Amino acid sequence: MRNKASPAEYLAFLSLKYEVDPDRLFYALISASENQKSTCESLSIECRGKQRNKVVLLITKDTKVVAQFPIPEEFLSEQNNPIKELRKTNVFRRHPITKDSGPHSFQIGDLRKGMKRVNLKAKVLEIAKPTLVFTRFGNYACVANALIADDTGTIKLCLWNEQIDSVSIGDTVQIENASTSMFRGERQLRIGKKGILRNMGILSKLEEVHTL
Repeated sequence: MRNKASPAEYLAFLSLKYEVDPDRLFYALISASENQKSTCESLSIECRGKQRNKVVLLITKDTKVVAQFPIPEEFLSEQNNPIKELRKTNVFRRHPITKDSGPHSFQIGDLRKGMKRVNLKAKVLEIAKPTLVFTRFGNYACVANALIADDTGTIKLCLWNEQIDSVSIGDTVQIENASTSMFRGERQLRIGKKGILRNMGILSKLEEVHTL
């Protein structure tokens, strides 16, 4: 008789069945364990309690219960996503991997250290005074931290050079292909060379001009 499926196996199966990206599912599980509730595309996740170093999570789709089971806290603290790693094995390789090729839209409350390919929309609350730093590439650059927010929380956004002057307090920005890190104990969002920062306020004003 086959042993009972591990949490990673069962969650990998759910990610396939409901066509949910394994990274988004893993981060949503962590978010629910810390904030009681989270969403992952068509699925809703709720923490129903903790017992003996395990987190009891309820997963629903619309009003239908998908699953409820305990997950070890150490599973949620894994550096490498166990669900994604299992999806790469022969057991699941014959199934198509869906929704895992591009950046993913998140809310600030869902962000965790080490996440990549992050898309989000937020409002600029504060912009610190720029400072001049000597970079590891051997040149000087201006850097400033902006505090951005959405309905789920706030996070520091690291701005470099021309990015600093492209936004103002009160602007709504669209961030694409960013990554998260920790700096002095705080979460930070970084826009690398492949990332994009769009000022939605400026775009709206340009659209108004073109329609005149």
